[in-house]
Amino acid sequence: MILLKWFQKRWRIYAVLCLLLLSFNLYFIFLMRTTQVGYLLYLDLLLLVFLAAVEGTAFFCFWTRERRKKRFLQEDGLIGELPDCPDDREVYEHDLLVLEKRLQEKFAENCDLQDYVAKWCHEFKIPLSAALLISEKIKDADIRTNMREQLERMNWQMNMMLQGCRLQGALFDMQIRQVPLEKCVRASIRNNQFFLIQKKFQIDLQAGDITAYTDEVWLTYILDQILNNAVKYAKMEGEHHIRFWTEKISDRTAFPQTGNADGYFINRDFVEVFNEDSDEVCLMKLCIEDDGEGIRESDLRRVFEKGYTGSNYHNGKYKSTGMGLYMADKIAGKLGHGISVESQYGEYTRFGITLRGKWRC
Repeated sequence: MILLKWFQKRWRIYAVLCLLLLSFNLYFIFLMRTTQVGYLLYLDLLLLVFLAAVEGTAFFCFWTRERRKKRFLQEDGLIGELPDCPDDREVYEHDLLVLEKRLQEKFAENCDLQDYVAKWCHEFKIPLSAALLISEKIKDADIRTNMREQLERMNWQMNMMLQGCRLQGALFDMQIRQVPLEKCVRASIRNNQFFLIQKKFQIDLQAGDITAYTDEVWLTYILDQILNNAVKYAKMEGEHHIRFWTEKISDRTAFPQTGNADGYFINRDFVEVFNEDSDEVCLMKLCIEDDGEGIRESDLRRVFEKGYTGSNYHNGKYKSTGMGLYMADKIAGKLGHGISVESQYGEYTRFGITLRGKWRC
């Protein structure tokens, strides 16, 4: 087997050497008209002995390397980093197969863990819903309110964990279709109504009669994260306001691809879609603005980073994980939307979701 592999590797060299040797002999016999054929054969023999010695040495090294490689290939783990491991294509193929097998095993374990967490969340929501109903029977108003607030937070975190599992799952259940934009906004307001009422938020909704090309569930999830962020960074006293409105974008060059001086930027996964010829189809931006604490300029460009919580105080009650806006940005990229933020610290925070849809005047 090793000998056959050697000849398959070296047959071209042998063919060239035979042709050269034949040409050398024909040249001296016919063109030089030499009669000393014995000397010529003696010279040929010396050349063959020399080549045989060279090739024998090379074959011995090849045979030793193949035996060592065969011993390494019998290992179950990675062999490319082992000492004295031969640098060979079969070694790389072996390691690639091992890595692929390990990735498949890790992927299967990850899927099992996600399924477990998703089932656990669904099971936990049953007693949580029962606890919410029981809390309504508490007579003391302060205790009832505090209990309801903590249960609502648990419910919020549970939903976030469940959506996070779906986002990281093997199949991201995204279905792009025509969705009324106002429907998604109202669904998000309902999801956050307890905290919005508790913090005395006034909602100004001017989404208009607009149909967006998006996934209703995931766009609502993005809006949930933005509203939750508004609640966390609301000012301590007084009424608060959140305003929704849409802007039509006629010039695609109006959007910078990276951050600029005024702190406005679009995530790198932004996808421009201007393929349909209909006058109604265009790029538009859904704006969400609150009059909360705002975001410091030093934090503005990092709000979408994983685990980044910024330096704001969260009005003393709310703790941040730094995952909400990160996941919103990631989902927006998967949907082909852009997400941007601008803020004036102490005045306002304005998020913009850039998407494709039908604008009806």
